[in-house]
Amino acid sequence: MKARQQRPEVRGEMNLMQLVDQFVSDAVCRDRLEGLRWPDGPACLRCESPKVVRLSGDRGVFDCYSCSYQFTVTAGTIFHDTHLPLRKWFMAVYLLCESKKGMSSNQLKRTLNVSYKTAWYLTHRIRAAMAEVEPMPLTGTVEVDETFVGGKAKNMHKADRARRIHGRGGVDKTTVLGAMQRGGQVRFRVEQRRTSEVLHRFVASTIDDEAEAIFTDEHTGYQGIGDENTRHETVNHSAEEWVRADVHTNTVEGVWSLFKRSIVGSYHQLSAKHMNAYLDEMAFRFNNRENPYLFRDTLLKLIGSENLPYQELVRGSDAK
Repeated sequence: MKARQQRPEVRGEMNLMQLVDQFVSDAVCRDRLEGLRWPDGPACLRCESPKVVRLSGDRGVFDCYSCSYQFTVTAGTIFHDTHLPLRKWFMAVYLLCESKKGMSSNQLKRTLNVSYKTAWYLTHRIRAAMAEVEPMPLTGTVEVDETFVGGKAKNMHKADRARRIHGRGGVDKTTVLGAMQRGGQVRFRVEQRRTSEVLHRFVASTIDDEAEAIFTDEHTGYQGIGDENTRHETVNHSAEEWVRADVHTNTVEGVWSLFKRSIVGSYHQLSAKHMNAYLDEMAFRFNNRENPYLFRDTLLKLIGSENLPYQELVRGSDAK
């Protein structure tokens, strides 16, 4: 096998200029992906034999001696069959990782000089890779709250506005549940309603049975979520009680504030169909807020994720 040049390291706390200086061509980007996918050297994707040779040319094609299968580092990954230069992929990954409030497809379109369709597909592919498959349960002290995402009542038709006013805050909006471990990670889930059954199921699936405490507001749907191992305490927001000793939900409400600023400042509007994707992106970025290797780790997730066809993304709704 031809000796390869030394791979550029994806160092911690990378800035934009370092990214541009290090990854000067698609060949360099591909070489880095090979190092991430095969740290011990390339192996056949079909028979797993390490007896492979790199074919001549600039396409990064390997040929397996054992089964004659030909493949590249992007085969079977979220990069599969992409026509977008890998340099632009790397730039998009960096921008989505480092933009605290996220980045819209329109902004990415202008930054990378691509079509809106390409930018939209690119951002959603990256968001799909950011989703945690089996996140660890939250422990310690956990705050749980819900928020509602949707249009403002003043912009609605009169009949819809009346229905919103006479109903609860979530009428005609998307309900998002959130659980935040103090000093730790956050979990989100989109639901149709916030009934007692829904809230209890969310708590049971996101919080460890041995968690020290769960703090919520006074919503009756949370009643009964505590037990002998985990105390449950509430603050009564309707009575203007926001903090009582260490009992409050200010931390998770701060996350809601960040998410809604993202909608107003970056996305402007979100499709309910893709709400989970935007929440996955925010959770991934928030949960890795102190990770100096965020860019590298995001590339690893992209390499480990299967391709996401465009038709699957747009089925049943408009692309937004």
